[in-house]
Amino acid sequence: MTGIFWWVVFPYITLAVMIVGLLYRFAFRQVSWTAPSTEIFEKKWLRVGSTVFHYGIIFAFIGHVMGVLIPRSVYHSLGVSDETYHVFAIVGGGLAGLMVVGGLVLLLIRKMTNRRVRVHTGFGDYFAVILVLIVAAMGTYMTLIYNTTVVAYEYRTTIGPWFRSLFTFNPQYHLMETVPFLFQFHIVLAFLLFASIPFTHLVHMFSLPARYPARAPQQYRSRANYKKRERT
Repeated sequence: MTGIFWWVVFPYITLAVMIVGLLYRFAFRQVSWTAPSTEIFEKKWLRVGSTVFHYGIIFAFIGHVMGVLIPRSVYHSLGVSDETYHVFAIVGGGLAGLMVVGGLVLLLIRKMTNRRVRVHTGFGDYFAVILVLIVAAMGTYMTLIYNTTVVAYEYRTTIGPWFRSLFTFNPQYHLMETVPFLFQFHIVLAFLLFASIPFTHLVHMFSLPARYPARAPQQYRSRANYKKRERT
């Protein structure tokens, strides 16, 4: 029963919370569908931390798609051996993980040490950053340490098929029974993160600025020239 809860019930609950929460927030709280910028309060740490984090999270997302959503048989059909895959996964995944962790650490320090930024940081902001940091740190540890010092765990034969089975509504929960606890805990926290998205600023990840290139440019007028015209 424990396995059924964690690998069948819990994932569907968290995904349902995420989907319903996103629909509700988009329909009734669309004004808050954003991540307010604090660049006006501090730019140096934000520029470095945000850039490193966002590039790292993009690379990490691509890595998860390649490792979890793409079956192992596809790589074999393309002539990519398991050894070659794991080398690229460790190097690429490790680099992406370090970028995510490093960027988040800088952003968290910025939120905690800069008084003006701290005033505009709520519980949801800290919760989101810390939870993403924990998930990313665990993933980085598993990639760089566990896979190189313990064993290069072949998650494409267990976690991958299980995760894909969720979308066919035929969850193969038994595949998760032999997965190392560290990987299981990482997955549980990741699903918890999914459920928290509608209630935090992470919601902006679903925003696609498709109309931005065609948007009319904003015009800024010099305050000095404005005062000069007032005097005349």
